[in-house]
Amino acid sequence: MNVQDLHQIVCSDCRGRLAWKGQQSQGHLSEGALTCERCNMRWPVTDGLPRLYREGQVRGTDRLMRVIYDGLPSLHDPMTFLLTPVLQATTEARLREGYLHRLELRALRPRPDGQPLRLLEIGIGSGANLPLIERELPPGLDIELWGMDLSQGMLAECRKRISKKGHRGVRLLMGDAHTLPFADHSFDRVFEIGGVGGYHNPRRALEEMARVARPDTPIVVVDEQLDPTRPHSLATRAAFRLLTFYTRDAHCPRELLPPEATGVLAEQITRFYYCLTFRTRDERSLTAVG
Repeated sequence: MNVQDLHQIVCSDCRGRLAWKGQQSQGHLSEGALTCERCNMRWPVTDGLPRLYREGQVRGTDRLMRVIYDGLPSLHDPMTFLLTPVLQATTEARLREGYLHRLELRALRPRPDGQPLRLLEIGIGSGANLPLIERELPPGLDIELWGMDLSQGMLAECRKRISKKGHRGVRLLMGDAHTLPFADHSFDRVFEIGGVGGYHNPRRALEEMARVARPDTPIVVVDEQLDPTRPHSLATRAAFRLLTFYTRDAHCPRELLPPEATGVLAEQITRFYYCLTFRTRDERSLTAVG
């Protein structure tokens, strides 16, 4: 992350401004800490990766899933590629195409204020969505793609992908989806693929997604749900139960959306996965109506 990017992130505790104190390498953060100018909370930066979360707040399923992802980061992508056709009778590529268009990336246009367009992927993992996003973006746009994850192992894999494939404009940090280290209404697209069902408080995570998204911005959430409209064999149900071992109620959390959610669309994109899309309204319009 560049030093110039610091004004785009805030303290996870109080959303105060962060000041950098530490080593730099060609304008990039290296080793040191970010200190909140409001509450004085100190957030460490190691090997250029800010850690903007409290370890004590990582609990339950959050901690369990991090252990799993940290333990097998290099196997995640190959396993997804190989097992998706076996379990769901479709390919990983078709699965991703099922939600990609809901981000409406081709509709993005330069901002009137001249600021870069900002995209946020929560739970970026190994960065498997990066090439798809770059393919869909209109040429010539000034784009910042922010990727956040709680797994150091998966972020290491993402860094390898970025270095190997030359993805530009990607900023990575460690953070907790329940307390996003970003200001209100600061992103033009927000999405989370394959993680919300494992959060200890998915309602809170959805509220945070809505908070950091600009009004009328598509917010896309994808995770496991066994298609309720189709019959399933015992083997299919057993495979789904194995995949969703972390919960007894893997489903689309439409009922947990914040009150200001609008344009809600819940779709079943494969046998095992849903896609939930929603937006938030402009607070000024809500005030006028009230």
